[in-house]
Amino acid sequence: MENNQTNFDRYLDRKSQDPTFRARLEVADRAWDIALQLSALRQARGLTQKEVAEMLGTKQQAVARLEDPAYTGHSLGMVRKYVEALGASLDLTVIPAETSGIYNRQRGSKPLLATG
Repeated sequence: MENNQTNFDRYLDRKSQDPTFRARLEVADRAWDIALQLSALRQARGLTQKEVAEMLGTKQQAVARLEDPAYTGHSLGMVRKYVEALGASLDLTVIPAETSGIYNRQRGSKPLLATG
């Protein structure tokens, strides 16, 4: 079978063997998920970041930060407030460290916006 891996794929495979790198990648992955879901929800509601900020009693920059995939300082309270203000709910899952690998393989990708 032909190997279709790019140089980046091989690099990532090699780096993923390092537990420290893998842990940092998992943190970034969670932040990316949160940011994309918040942004998708806001856009689906036809709102600007400024409008959401006004709903939350904060500044547009705070909303931009929450929607930034590089931001990892999301507080549960602020994410919940954001989500509820836009008429959605938050689903939090606690995964024991010893089963996180199994969970991550089985969960698949999260929907950016669930449609009913």
